[in-house]
Amino acid sequence: MKFRELSIEGAWEITPVQHGDPRGLFMEWYRFDHLAEAVGHPLRLAQGNLSVSAKDVVRGIHFADVPPGQAKYVTCVRGAVLDVIVDLRVGSPTFGTHEFVRLDDTDRRAVYISEGLGHGFCALSDDATLSYLCSETFNPAAEHSVHPLDPDLAIAWPAGTAAQLSARDAAAPSLAEALASGLLPDFEDCLRHRRSLRDAG
Repeated sequence: MKFRELSIEGAWEITPVQHGDPRGLFMEWYRFDHLAEAVGHPLRLAQGNLSVSAKDVVRGIHFADVPPGQAKYVTCVRGAVLDVIVDLRVGSPTFGTHEFVRLDDTDRRAVYISEGLGHGFCALSDDATLSYLCSETFNPAAEHSVHPLDPDLAIAWPAGTAAQLSARDAAAPSLAEALASGLLPDFEDCLRHRRSLRDAG
């Protein structure tokens, strides 16, 4: 596995080594020890999710209150998506910026998203299927969204005006509204939480 830290602190791209022959292929798509070495602490596995989306569906930008937040390890097992990670942590040097990683069933990359970061994606194919490993179980009261088409985020979604949003995401506040309401996580709180995970690990 090859780990590449992205420009947003706490976000990683993981590229597996695929072993193939005429029969098919084999790969390790997740290794707790390699991930822990890269990010500094083990990923607590509390929940696994599977998401299937039609082409041009945009999901996100989702995040959770910190602590405890919800770290995610995401890969695409069918089709392709353009995955986006947004720094929503108030006080972060990269606050409001985003990174794209293409996840598909060819290169079979994954992304690791630390607590406090926003996550979303655009399906590039029909039946695009994502598998998530999550550090915490779903807690509706602590889960939030920022509108994925907010001009201040300036995310160039491949779907453009054809983007299909859920009712929840379409009603989400803008980045400025979420900031003004105190909804966004604090960068220092996120760092302290991650230090506690390292100390406990």
